[in-house]
Amino acid sequence: MGYFTNGKVDYTLYFITDTTYASVDEMITRVEAAVRGGAGIVQLREKDRSTREYIEIAERVHAVTKEAGVPLIIDDRLDVALAMGAEGVHVGSSDMPVAKAREIADKVAGRHFIVGATAKTVPAALDAYNHGADYLGCGAIYPTTTHVKTTITSTDTLRDVCNAVPIPVCAIGGLNKDNLEILRGIPIAGVCVVSAIMKAPDPYEATIGLIDTVRKLFSGVRVL
Repeated sequence: MGYFTNGKVDYTLYFITDTTYASVDEMITRVEAAVRGGAGIVQLREKDRSTREYIEIAERVHAVTKEAGVPLIIDDRLDVALAMGAEGVHVGSSDMPVAKAREIADKVAGRHFIVGATAKTVPAALDAYNHGADYLGCGAIYPTTTHVKTTITSTDTLRDVCNAVPIPVCAIGGLNKDNLEILRGIPIAGVCVVSAIMKAPDPYEATIGLIDTVRKLFSGVRVL
């Protein structure tokens, strides 16, 4: 299980960046607002950057998240994550296999390094868990406006994935403060959002509102 500083990672609100919506400077401003508002984990997603650019941007974002005591996860690129000292990496179904990412990360950074994975089915979730994933992202629950390939995942599948593995599972895909009701009763660890913060007029207030909604929605529900 991956840890950060002296406690477990807070997956309640998992913010994923996207600079197709904003400049790098604006994105970093939104990261600052999100962690100030209570986001417990941040993933930097820069799919079209060169390795050098990715590292440079990641270092700037890390300065913000580290100051706030929030783990930074690098999307796709384990090399970038290890090079600039991020707390973890998230790998998708077409990225480096979880087992290989876990093996390399353990050797270079240690077992505390977080390895997250995407899992859209129970077999994929079990495979990721058995190969060392610390948490899973499951979705898309709704169609998204991000520039990534998505497949709609039913809430029944999300529930089955949560019940199949003992690690945190976060719902992802088109989620915002107004459509989370569909997740009521499902034992997720939290929700991942992109545009709900990246496109919000006030990212700080949007973060607070999202966290408040998630906590009220899942009050009394087993949340890992």
